[in-house]
Amino acid sequence: MRIRIRRQRMPHAESYWQEFEYDGPADNTVAGVLDYLNYRDDITDAQGNHVPRISWECSCLQAVCGSCAMVINGRPALACETFLKDLKGDMITIEPLSKFPVISDLVVDRSIIEENLRDSDAYIREYEKSDRSDHLQQYTAAKCLKCGLCLEVCPNYVSGENFFGALYANDCFLISSMSTEGKGEIKRAYDRHFAAGCSKSLSCMDVCPMKIQTITSMARMNRRRSISNVLLSPYASEMRHL
Repeated sequence: MRIRIRRQRMPHAESYWQEFEYDGPADNTVAGVLDYLNYRDDITDAQGNHVPRISWECSCLQAVCGSCAMVINGRPALACETFLKDLKGDMITIEPLSKFPVISDLVVDRSIIEENLRDSDAYIREYEKSDRSDHLQQYTAAKCLKCGLCLEVCPNYVSGENFFGALYANDCFLISSMSTEGKGEIKRAYDRHFAAGCSKSLSCMDVCPMKIQTITSMARMNRRRSISNVLLSPYASEMRHL
């Protein structure tokens, strides 16, 4: 099997393709393949040239940390849960996520995710006991790895300057349903950084390794927005007595 990797040695360097021969276990994952290629002291490409080790990230190797997110055969996925036996053909193509700046080879800078959450004050203030009907979605939304796969596949996400993507929608739902303060600010931030830019392609749910139903978070947030609009209307005082 041949492994074709898009490489880039430094952030502002030109990227290039490099091919490697793989003759390891057939039941391996893509993460295992990268580890296998890097294991030898002298790494050579398919032409026998000595090359630098392949830069990539991993931590848990159990689809829990999200560090090994990359594009495999054109599809965003976690390398640790993508098995060779599930990929077609005898050529595997591996690229870094394209929506984030490349640091080196398959390592990208995803700090914009945390920066956007911080800058929009997306955090739980004082904890509020939530409605039981929200518990299941809270649990699933809280499993988000911040891996960036949903942003990679999203047709609306470009650089995170205004539209923050599906992971932000899930966080907004989680925070607004569990915090006693700042609900109005979170709803306005949700409108500005997600609702106004989402075209509802829902491709984010197709690639999410945790199978988070973002459409449910969106529905819950939209319901909260509708209730807020009613309570702020001129007829709110009359409606409260109904």
